[in-house]
Amino acid sequence: MTSIAAYAGAALAEIAGCFAFWAWLRLDRSPLWLLPGLASLALFAYLLTLSEAPAAGRAYAAYGGIYIVASLLWLWLAEGVKPDRWDAAGALICLAGASLILFAPRAAS
Repeated sequence: MTSIAAYAGAALAEIAGCFAFWAWLRLDRSPLWLLPGLASLALFAYLLTLSEAPAAGRAYAAYGGIYIVASLLWLWLAEGVKPDRWDAAGALICLAGASLILFAPRAAS
């Protein structure tokens, strides 16, 4: 469960950090938006290290499913665009894949 909490926090931090750059470049916001954006991206990187996965690549792969769901929640809650059934179906497929990567029994290396 620690990994799931770390991934959820990482997703929020990554999306917020990337949105700061989006706001600056696409929405003509102040360059000062980059300061909390960079801090948020650093927090994202730190939170990914809290995953219980034994290898970084596996942690990043499993994180991808959580990130997709978080991105669709951001789309809905922050941008006011409701995800459609195809978004939801894709997110469920990605979560299934992330769960398989993260929780599958592994042979000892």
